This record gives sequence, C-alpha cells and structure tokens, in this order.
Amino acid sequence: MVKGGNVGLAALSEDTGSVLVSLGWSSPTGEGDADVSVLLLDADGKVRSDADFYFYNNPVAADGSVQLLGKAPTENGDEDRITFDLTAIPAQVDRIVVAASRDPGTWFGDLADVRLTLSDGAGTGLLRFCVEDAGTVGALLFGEFYRRAGDWKFRAIGQGYESGLAGLATDFGVDVDEADEAEAEADAADVVEGAVAAVAVAAAAVVVAVEETPPPVHEPATPAPAAEVEADVPARAARPRTAKKKVTLPKVTRKSLAENESWRSARLFPVSALKSDRERESRATSVLLSVMAQVPEFGRRLTAAFGAPAGRMETFTEVALPNGESPRRPDGVLRVERAGKLWTALVETKTNGNPLKQDQVQAYADIAGRRGYEAVVTLSNDVALEGSPLVEVKTDGRRKHKVALWHLSWAEVAHQAQMLIRHEGVGNASHAWLLQELLHYLQHDNSGCHGFQNMGPAWVPVRNAIDDETLCQGDPRAVEVVESWERLVRQVCLRLGGELGQKVLPVRRSGRGTDPRVRRAALADRLCEAGKLDTELRIEGTPGILALSADLRTGKLRTSFEIAAPEQGYPLTGAKRLVRQLAEAPADLHVETLVADGTGGPRGTLERLRPEPADLLPRDGERPTGFRLSLFRGMGNTRGTAESGFIRSVDDAVDRFHAQVIVHLDARSPRGRAAQGQPMGQPQGQPVGRLVG
Repeated sequence: MVKGGNVGLAALSEDTGSVLVSLGWSSPTGEGDADVSVLLLDADGKVRSDADFYFYNNPVAADGSVQLLGKAPTENGDEDRITFDLTAIPAQVDRIVVAASRDPGTWFGDLADVRLTLSDGAGTGLLRFCVEDAGTVGALLFGEFYRRAGDWKFRAIGQGYESGLAGLATDFGVDVDEADEAEAEADAADVVEGAVAAVAVAAAAVVVAVEETPPPVHEPATPAPAAEVEADVPARAARPRTAKKKVTLPKVTRKSLAENESWRSARLFPVSALKSDRERESRATSVLLSVMAQVPEFGRRLTAAFGAPAGRMETFTEVALPNGESPRRPDGVLRVERAGKLWTALVETKTNGNPLKQDQVQAYADIAGRRGYEAVVTLSNDVALEGSPLVEVKTDGRRKHKVALWHLSWAEVAHQAQMLIRHEGVGNASHAWLLQELLHYLQHDNSGCHGFQNMGPAWVPVRNAIDDETLCQGDPRAVEVVESWERLVRQVCLRLGGELGQKVLPVRRSGRGTDPRVRRAALADRLCEAGKLDTELRIEGTPGILALSADLRTGKLRTSFEIAAPEQGYPLTGAKRLVRQLAEAPADLHVETLVADGTGGPRGTLERLRPEPADLLPRDGERPTGFRLSLFRGMGNTRGTAESGFIRSVDDAVDRFHAQVIVHLDARSPRGRAAQGQPMGQPQGQPVGRLVG
C-alpha cells in the first residue's frame, strides 16, 4: 500500500474476523527499538476512557478484542505483533489506530525498513505498507481500521508526532499525568520452597505502578481536549501504567537440606524411567502442553507466533481423529477459545534427534483441512530455516480452508521458558516453579529434548573432501553442511540469549543478498574454496560484533571481536586502558591493532602485551582505528554433541569468549565503526548488515 491508501478487508480475504498486524523495523546499529500502542476511538476520534489505550503495560483487552503479543526477532530486525478480533470490537468503537513510539531523543527516521504487514486469521499475508522517510518523529501512526457500511477497512497513514508518545496519547484524549508517583506495594509476601524459595510475591497480585512522564517537547499545534472518563471508573485506575511487578527466579537458591550430594530433588517431571523414543515423545508432548495451558504467559508466548488468538487455552494428548478405516493419533492438540470461536492446531512431536516424517505431517495437514482446523505444529530437535522447510507438505487448492504449517525447535521452547523465569518474570511464583521444572526436564540428557545435535550425513564426507582437496563448487553436500551450520548458529543465539536475557542475533551482510538459497549457495562456494564456515553475532549491550570462524582445513575455531579505538586522547592511553580492561582475560588472547588502510598493525598475545602496551602502537606513528581480539581452539571432529563433537566445541568456544573476554569490555566506551556494526576500514554511513532472527 501507499501512504493514504485504503482497502476493504472483505475484498482481501474471507477470514478477516481475526487479523494479525505486524510492525517491524531494522537499525543499522542493531540498537533501534520502539514500543507499539493501539487506541480504540469513538465517532469523535477520542478514546472512551484511558482503558482504550493499549501498550506494553496494558497489552490485553478484557473482551479479547486486542492483544499485544510482544517483540520477536525477525530476519530484518525486530517485529511487534498485534492480534485483533474485529468481531469482538465494541459497537461504540469507530476506529482503531495502530501506532508506535520511541524513547525520548530518538526518531523513527533513524530506523530502516519501517513497515506494517497485515495477515488474516489463517496467517495469509494480505497487505504491506512501508513508511518512507519518517523523519524526526518520536511517535508514528502506521495505520487505522475503520468501519464503513458495516465492514472494516484499513487506511495507511504513515504520519507522526515530534512530541512522541505524550503528543500521540494527548491528541486522542488519553489522560497523561505530569508527575511521577508510585502506588503502594503489597503488604505481604509468599516465599516459595525449592528453586523459588527467595522469590517475593505480592499477596493480592498488586502491582507496582509508576505514572509515565513524557518529555514536554513540541506538542501538536492544536492539542485536543482530553476525553471524559466514565464516572464509575476511578481515574487513577484508568491511567497508563509503566511498570509491573513480576516474579523471576532468584539468582542464588537456598542451601540444600540433602544429607549428601548423591541425593536428588524430587521432580514434577521425572526422566529416569524413559527408555524408548515413543516414551520420550509422549512424555515431552504431555509435559509441554500441560505447562502451556497452566502458565498463560508461556503458552501465549509460543502460540502467538502461529497467529493463534489470545484466549482460554486447553491442550490434549492421546487424541484419535477419524481417517478412513484407521484413525490417526496426533501427539497432541492445542485449542484456544475467544469470543465463542475456536482455534485448533494438531501437534506432531519428535525427540532424541529423530526427523519429522513427511507422510505423517501430510496426513495431519489433510485431516486439519477437512475438519476446519487452523494449523499443524511440529516440534523437534531440528531448527527450521527460512526457505528450507523441514518437510514439504502439499495443499489441496480446491479447499477454501487453509491450514498453516508451523515449526518449533526444542531449543526455542527452552529459550522462551528461560527468558520468562530468569529475566522477564511471570504472574506468580507457581508459574515460575512450573517453568523451572519444565526447563530442567528439557535440559536433561534423558528427555531427548535438547536442541539441534547433528551436523548431518554430509559432514564427514565434506570434511574428508576438504582434506583431500576434492570438494568442488556446486557440490550439494556443501549446501547441506552450510544449512546445518546455520541451524547451529541459530541455536547458539537462542541458548546464549536465554542465559544472558539479551537479544543475540546473527548478522547478515547486505551484500550477500536476501534470498536465503542464493546466500547459502554463496557460503557453500566459500566453503569449497577456503574450507571455512563463518558467521557474525550481535549480542545486545556489547560494543561490537562477535565473529566466529570454523576452519575445516586446520581444524581450528576462531572467535574474535573488534572494538573501536578512542578517537580522542593519546593512542598509548587507549592501549593501556584496553590492557587494563582485559586483566582477567586469558593470557593466550590474541590482540591485533587495526589501522585505516586495512593492512593490519602490530599483534601479539595478551601475555606478551601486558607488560608493554606500547607494543600495540604502529611504528610509523599512525593512529589505530581499533583492535581485534581473538581466541583459538581446536574443533571437534564428529558431527554430534559428544565431547569430541563439532557442535559442543562451537558452544564451548562462544561461551568461553563471552565469559572471559566480552564481559570485561566497557560497552560505554567511545564507539567507532566497529561498535556500530561496521568492520574496520568501512566508510562511515554505508550500511553493511542487518540483524535476523
């Protein structure tokens, strides 16, 4: 769509009672972010009360008509998703405004690929609207739904407010206070035994709220008066909240009461009796689905990506569905009810590295289509890649009802559980304990739910061919290895991001194209030529990009990190400061000085440079532009996750470099081109990469 354009939803799809709106953007620095908001407006263009303003601390409408699903990493950066049940929107609401706002002092013009996409209830994309040249606006109106002759239409707006969220909210009649106030905290705490013993829980689920104070800058020329709030609704309760008290697990648990270390705590989900793959699959399915139903935050986190509505969830196992003479028995069924409508997905589970079977998934897709179900969800140790589905499913074009096929890896399930219980918090301590038990189960070796754990059958032949120098460009085995490498990298990001509570995303260089198959073919050619697998990761909150290279010819893994040298002051002062920051780093850390012409400067191990930091400075007096820090280690030979396996060696290399090097670097130090996602020697202002999920 173009700015100002409008279209009727009924003309786009027959399934627009429930729609999914995605707001996305990317940032050249990897640090751009924004918060979405939704406003329900009456015929006068104002909210009926502050309760019609939905944002990060008021994400769900009581009637289920609006649900903010939160952020998710995508190929192009970040994406915020919102579901609307248009059939449940109150009759008094004439328009629904979809907007987003940035922190004070930051603008939408600093972001790239600012866009809105709209999908129907089956997940089919209906339209896309790209906002060009947003400029210096802190809040942006992406678009709006509005009623015409009993039907819903959508209009692309693409206009904003310099005054940010305050201007947006005030213009539509939201009451925004000018003072910071805090409500009283709960007067009681519930201390939970075991893993959550130290978590304080508000006795009556009372939240701590702080009134939002927007910056008083550049208000609209004619600000509209605030809408009146209904007399029976207290004004304090209706105003936007900016913080909620949530339960997270304590970093330090109580000392165990076990008599000796051989005693093991009783677990809600035991794994000792699991002996066969069938037992592992049925146990894993039941454990996961039960926790999803009992912990709404967790269940919603997983199903939101499938386009499922927000509502009451029930899960089932041991289900028999008619299918000719022999009924089919999917591993599980997900059902969500909202506004009297049911959303249903069949679940097919694999554990212990077993692959999904095409005939099974095809059969479930056919059954779902005949019964009017919305989706088939597959779970396995494998990681799905863009443009490379794990199973190919044929669809019957004669059927109007469409069935979506979605995939979850066990690594992603564990990541979402860890993010909630360790970093973001859940509604109460019981939910935190359930998630902790689930996470313990998933991470146990006997559960079969560990993540991607096999580089595939092409791994050993490709390594042998590289050693023999017989691997030629165009060899399909090289593409298989590149796909396995990409799956491993995505899993490393999920695991490390869950542990740190930070976004960890691969970086895609824009020069390599956007078509995933073309990109993988180019990486396969590099593997044939140089015998190397490379990737780059951005870890949120760090001053640069972590580069990882696996040299299959030498059997070495290299982890490296580039940081910018200070632009002011004496170069020797900057070199000494870097050496002091790395006081706890390994002695075998390689430090290389980078200069503007890209030729490379002095280098040496940290052990040699500690007594003489001046050895880092170029002899010709040229000013360093930055430093490259590198660690080397041998890589595993086998394709699995054993101690001698390649996958484990990659995990260990990334963990060691982050824990022993990156954490000691000052993220607040002056950032040069490397800190902004550009390699040393790259002209400033030239975009070179984008983040992907």
